[in-house]
Amino acid sequence: MQSAPDRHEYPAHWEADVVLRDGGTARIRPITVDDAERLVSFYEQVSDESKYYRFFAPYPRLSAKDVHRFTHHDFVDRVGLAATVGGEFIATVRYDRIGADGMPASAPADEAEVAFLVQDAHQGRGVASALLEHIGAVARERGIRRFAAEVLPANSKMIKVFTDAGYTQKRSFEDGVVRLEFDLEPTERSLAVQRAREQRAEARSVRRLLAPGSVAVVGVGRAPGGVGRGVLGNLRDAGFTGRLYAVNKAFPEDLEEIDAVPAHRSVGEIEAHVDLAVVAVPAEHVPEVVAECGEHGVQGLVVLAAGYAESGPEGRERQRALVRQARAYGMRIIGPNAFGIVNTAPTVRLNASLAPEMPRPGRIGLFAQSGAIGVALLSRLHRRGGGVTGVTGVSTFISSGNRADVSGNDVLQYWYDDPDTDVALMYLESIGNPRKFTRLARRTAAAKPLVVVQGAGSAPQGHAVRATRLPHATVSALLRQAGVIRVETITELVDAGLLLARQPLPNGPRVAILGNSESLGLLTYDACLSQGLRPLRPRDLTTQATAEDFHAALARALADDTCDAVVVTAIPAIGEGSPGDAELAEALRTAAAAGPAKPVLVVHVELGGLAEALSAAAGTAPRARAAATTEPHSHPAPPRTADAPAPPASRPPGSTPSPAGAPEGAHLIPAYPAAERAVRALSEAVRYAHWRREAADPGKVPEYDDIDERGAAELIDGLLARGQGLTLGADETRELLGRYGVHVRPAVPAPTPDEAARAADALGYPVALKATAPHLRHRADLGGVRLDLADEEQLRRSYAELTELFGSAEELRPVVQAMAPRGVDTVVRAVIDPAAGAVLSFGLAGAASQLLGDMAHRLVPVTDRDAASLVRSIRTAPLLFGWRGSAAVDTPALEELLLRVSRLVDDHPEVVAVTLEPVVVAPHGLSVLGASVRLAPPPARGDLGPRTLPVY
Repeated sequence: MQSAPDRHEYPAHWEADVVLRDGGTARIRPITVDDAERLVSFYEQVSDESKYYRFFAPYPRLSAKDVHRFTHHDFVDRVGLAATVGGEFIATVRYDRIGADGMPASAPADEAEVAFLVQDAHQGRGVASALLEHIGAVARERGIRRFAAEVLPANSKMIKVFTDAGYTQKRSFEDGVVRLEFDLEPTERSLAVQRAREQRAEARSVRRLLAPGSVAVVGVGRAPGGVGRGVLGNLRDAGFTGRLYAVNKAFPEDLEEIDAVPAHRSVGEIEAHVDLAVVAVPAEHVPEVVAECGEHGVQGLVVLAAGYAESGPEGRERQRALVRQARAYGMRIIGPNAFGIVNTAPTVRLNASLAPEMPRPGRIGLFAQSGAIGVALLSRLHRRGGGVTGVTGVSTFISSGNRADVSGNDVLQYWYDDPDTDVALMYLESIGNPRKFTRLARRTAAAKPLVVVQGAGSAPQGHAVRATRLPHATVSALLRQAGVIRVETITELVDAGLLLARQPLPNGPRVAILGNSESLGLLTYDACLSQGLRPLRPRDLTTQATAEDFHAALARALADDTCDAVVVTAIPAIGEGSPGDAELAEALRTAAAAGPAKPVLVVHVELGGLAEALSAAAGTAPRARAAATTEPHSHPAPPRTADAPAPPASRPPGSTPSPAGAPEGAHLIPAYPAAERAVRALSEAVRYAHWRREAADPGKVPEYDDIDERGAAELIDGLLARGQGLTLGADETRELLGRYGVHVRPAVPAPTPDEAARAADALGYPVALKATAPHLRHRADLGGVRLDLADEEQLRRSYAELTELFGSAEELRPVVQAMAPRGVDTVVRAVIDPAAGAVLSFGLAGAASQLLGDMAHRLVPVTDRDAASLVRSIRTAPLLFGWRGSAAVDTPALEELLLRVSRLVDDHPEVVAVTLEPVVVAPHGLSVLGASVRLAPPPARGDLGPRTLPVY
């Protein structure tokens, strides 16, 4: 604890766990007076050269005065942070606020000197970069806007830390010292640098788990059976290429091997380094094992034990303690309550899971939070015959259980640039950080398909997630906006994954249908129409079709410029000339290989042999990669900014490895037992391919000269000074929205008929008289709105009718408003969700949005392309574009309104809710007739702050 003179309490919210460049973890926390011994011990382990670079002179040891200075902070003008592993310091950073003369100062001085010291053994791990992010966030919180650092020219590593951070900076050289000054306000480049480092570090942390050089299974029973013994057998049977160890403290001292694997009584007894430990002991013994592993330098844990958060409050606290303990040693965790992990790469062959059989190698990455669902998915991908068939393999499989540490976000970071994974399939029971998941999904989907099943119910008890106020359908829509292929069932997950792993992406929605069954062709045709595809007339080859007939028909369809994909339907045929399964499969495969790169799917009826023949040999097995080339039907990924993660070096999207014995470039053709399933998978591929093309040009956020961002900020600060959260009055709402060019038509309160008449005279006839009571607001259908009142007589008569029907003026809260040009009534909303972030929504006012839920959603900030698609995404959009001869409305004005509202909530996170209703969009221009705005202190923006691991 800090001493009495200190000005602030210990800032516990500055504590954070971070992933370092090499994939290990460290804890960052404020330095306190209790750290004196740790600081001295840390300093003793720093080399003389590093000390010289820090103090510009030989400085062999810290004096008592130094120790006091470096451990006593007020957490405002003097702040020190330490990075720790195993409770010991590995690096420190501090800032001291200074004035214009360079001397110590207090606020309002907004500059500080910053200095680092990193233990030599931990240099090169990205510790200083992580500390800079965190000390910068602390400084901004305390009103410091600029850092200054003095560095010796020979200290190139530290100079690089500052120059690579991406901040706007100045550099000068004076008296033999390099002086760096840089603003702390995040820039586009600094955020890109931060996210690139985040991706590399988190990907590396997962890679260390999936590709260990050695594995210890802790909890291996002496007798056959049991979880630990089973996992050890699975690792051995899979042919794990590294070193294996069996650990159980109950082993006899003279036991040297078990199942031909070296046996040890503890991890500490193992003389060699251990990369990964699979923990298969009861939950009450796990802390002891974690401590052993941490002291031995183990890099990661797979915790299979149950009895954690899924078991209730006591288990949840046990789970938090497990994560804290593991991270203190720099280890990451899969689990607890995990099913395990698999890596089929021939150089690894890791089956550290409860799956008794190693999955076939392939190019599909699979993530499931549920072990049961993971087993089901592995089984479906593995088996032949029935349902989705064929030999299909996975590159990696992760079942995270309670995902107390490693989550789907971490796995996405790994898959993004994993050259062995071309398609990612995820079953998510919950999304812990939707804002980050959406960002990572958008980037991953621009490089390779990402197919997701998301549970619609509440999160499992073992999953601690941020609360979201958004409906499940809205979250799904936002995922689709990010390029995620969102499906409803694990059957659809596998269906789509097989197609995307085996076939190229379609260039459009036009589908050719051919086969030997007219009825099955018509079913496929109807299924295409129901999925929004554009099927061509089915071609019936008759039941007498030979393999050569199928080959010729498929070749013609693929060569036809009017089709983008082909669905082949096949039923058993009886006759002397009828093709066998293998013969038909070969005919289809050779035709597909020789034709243009278009997706081909087969719908079969009870043809297990054909399905196996179509996917003969290696399925999606890995192959040697040629130099990257662009195929005619591949789709470009969006351009990246400098310092953003480089796009992964993988084969063109949707292209397929060749089966053993097949010509190079041949495509394996997925087979489906029902037309609806094949067409559903194809429709998802069509939509994804369209998104890929759109993602290449995401649009821009336009600038408007009339936006007064500074004036709006001052107004918001003044309003929030009244309290923590408030809904603005009508005048304040109009003033704030007006700063962003959103003009709300005034509505004048009319508590009496005379005041209504005076308001109408001031506004000019014709006018509208509206009741604004909550039960009548926006309810013209109930009679609470009277329009086109041309004179005072009509106004007074309408006023009397309203009060007679609905009650006194005090209850009705009537207002008078000038009539707006006729048009389509719409509603625009923006809300900041604590989990998903800022979301902009649009729909038609009234029953369409309220009763039918016909609203479209986009994440803020919205680009011009987003705004255009938002307007066109609702089912009732034809009403805006001249449906049945009606006049088309001014959609460009509507899109501009959406962009201005997006800018408002993006520029000012204190604006937590905006509703514009109704917005009447006329053939020329629009009118905002009602508006409400709610302000609150801005919620935390984890995506803009320093890198941290989540705390559940």
